[in-house]
Amino acid sequence: MDLTTNILSVLIWLPIIGGITVLLAGDADDSASSRAAGMRVLALAVSLLTLLLSGFLYLHFDGSLATMQFVERDSWIGAFNADYYLGVDGISAPLILLTAFITPLVIVAGWDNIKSRPAQYFAAFLILEGLMIGVFAALDAILFYVFWEAMLVPMFLIIGIWGGERRVYATIKFFLYTFLGSVLMLVAFIYLYGKAGSFDFFAFGDVALSLREQQFIFIAFLLAFAVKVPMWPVHTWLPDAHVEAPTGGSVILAAIMLKMGGYGFVRLSLPMVPDGSEYFSFFMIVLSLIAVGYIGLVALVQKDMKKLIAYSSIAHMGFVTLGMFIVWSVAVESGSGAELGVTGGLVQMISHGLVSGAMFLCVGVLYDRMHSRQIGDYGGVANTMPWFAAFMVFFAMANAGLPGTSGFVGEFMVILASFKANFWYAFFAATTLILGAAYTLWMVKRVIYGDVANSNVAALQDLNTREFVVLGILAAAVLLVGLWPAPLIDMMSATVEQLIQQVSQSKIPGA
Repeated sequence: MDLTTNILSVLIWLPIIGGITVLLAGDADDSASSRAAGMRVLALAVSLLTLLLSGFLYLHFDGSLATMQFVERDSWIGAFNADYYLGVDGISAPLILLTAFITPLVIVAGWDNIKSRPAQYFAAFLILEGLMIGVFAALDAILFYVFWEAMLVPMFLIIGIWGGERRVYATIKFFLYTFLGSVLMLVAFIYLYGKAGSFDFFAFGDVALSLREQQFIFIAFLLAFAVKVPMWPVHTWLPDAHVEAPTGGSVILAAIMLKMGGYGFVRLSLPMVPDGSEYFSFFMIVLSLIAVGYIGLVALVQKDMKKLIAYSSIAHMGFVTLGMFIVWSVAVESGSGAELGVTGGLVQMISHGLVSGAMFLCVGVLYDRMHSRQIGDYGGVANTMPWFAAFMVFFAMANAGLPGTSGFVGEFMVILASFKANFWYAFFAATTLILGAAYTLWMVKRVIYGDVANSNVAALQDLNTREFVVLGILAAAVLLVGLWPAPLIDMMSATVEQLIQQVSQSKIPGA
């Protein structure tokens, strides 16, 4: 088998098959058994091999090309012209790298902490990894939809089995929100299939559609992707899911799964229904600015660390959709402004994946020791956990957009693009720098600094080697993207330039 031509299939099916193997061979209950230990090692080995192969993908990826690379295509469901069709470009490849990078860190982070059904826990994450990579690589609508819906199942189980006291409520809410939105996306796919005669994404993109048709298709896509981002006001499932999910579930949810909403907009909505996207662009900008501003204020009043970080994720993801939908406000005057906004939104997705994942891991470290997420139960942690305090303060600063960290790059690019579009867009978007610093520093001050709050905090032990390695790797990645974003931006530039050309061309017949 030529790895270059089959790398995407390997990246998808290796973790899925590895996860099924771990699931079938794992010990159901005894986390200390030799079989459970072996399954942990196998799960980590599979995730590291997937990461290594994603590095192969990066090394052989040509950032100067806007076309799809590593394309695989075979007939799948001939009766409907649905193919097993895979490929990546400068938008999807970085997200696949992020997925492969985060998964082994999640497995290492949960190494000793999962006492019940550990093999099943790690198997769920491996299967989820393969399905998420499938979403980013699929170029056939039915294949995309299968991966999109299938990944709900392992996350549903992760929250429902290993979550907190209200895990059943959180899982059902998570599943219903995401599933109902996705059903309308399928309806849009079926309508486009009737027009194109194929489920090929590129065939969808070539179909001429009236403005009314594009408006309805955009709304169908919006309901699916806005829930995933999540955008205000369909965001209410996220804090509940984060609070009840185990640490690994929160990390994957924030670092990868939220990005699928932004990816859906830039892969499907913008190029397939550009006139409909332009028609609703102001509406999307308003929703994005509400997320940036109002949700930031909501984060300020949270008493649970996980809820605070969850709401901050909604605010930061508002930058992603803002960057994507200011395209029509700047494209006529300056193509570079449009490219700057979209690229900034994509960089923000990668950065948020690193920073939010690290923040949830930090909360997990504290929760493993004190079994509390309440900010009021802590104080003076720096006195007993200096290494942990250093990492958490660093990630908190990145979350607030400190220059030199990855959190600054994407937000700054989107604000610059917003300024080219409209001063007030930039003004309201920039408020997140103030609000982000406010709620982040509020949490850090009360948790990390001050006098030791109580005997429980006084008894805390600093990071062990495993925790130090996980947080250290994430810190290095946040610094690397913050200080040297050029490789990431260069990877995206040709694809983003082509996307701007696509969205600037009307698909209305006779236009």
